[in-house]
Amino acid sequence: MSFVLPPVKPVSLAVAGTSDRFPVRRVYCVGRNYVEHAKEMGFSGREAPFFFLKPADAVVPCAVGESVTINYPSLSKDFHHEVELVVAIGAAGKNIAATDAAKHIFGYAVGLDMTRRDLQGEAKKLGRPWEVGKVVDQSAPIGPITPIAQSGELKAGTISLTVNGAMRQSSDIDKLIWNVNEVIEHLSAAWELQPGDLIMTGTPEGVAAVVRGDVMAASCVGVAPITVNVA
Repeated sequence: MSFVLPPVKPVSLAVAGTSDRFPVRRVYCVGRNYVEHAKEMGFSGREAPFFFLKPADAVVPCAVGESVTINYPSLSKDFHHEVELVVAIGAAGKNIAATDAAKHIFGYAVGLDMTRRDLQGEAKKLGRPWEVGKVVDQSAPIGPITPIAQSGELKAGTISLTVNGAMRQSSDIDKLIWNVNEVIEHLSAAWELQPGDLIMTGTPEGVAAVVRGDVMAASCVGVAPITVNVA
């Protein structure tokens, strides 16, 4: 078989402590999944979880001890950081019960859901999809995946992000409105999860804009931290 164009190179993430790579299939994202972040976005209460997707090629693999650079995107003047716990799926499943969800987890990482907030806001006002705000080139820097066999289930612990050394976001993953296992239950009712899927589980309060030259450092309990420069 021959292709009329060169096939796109697969996107993959490092697996901590090994030379192996985790191939990325889809990137699912959970909206407004921390109470305080929901409030700062103008919402409150425990609404049913909702999801959007990023393409695999929005992922920017980050290595331990090294920084990566992303470009400030076109069209926006309000480019926001959102630090998130990322869950990597290792076993397929549909209609997965929350009590069985951990069996489908390969591991965890920390990542950023970079957002053109001004364009997302315009889309919201017009009742349009969020893609122009969320589906941005290089908008998902993600660190190496720590296997669940090494970390255990991550249910509590600090998640944080600094910009130029100053704290912007700091919370605990036990403050997720819908915890990881519940997210998997809801998500797998809508789509059959497959090995290679990533789930960005939501961001805590403190989202704010970055500018060219800023350096973001993201960390989460149990996984390797990442450093991202804005060019």
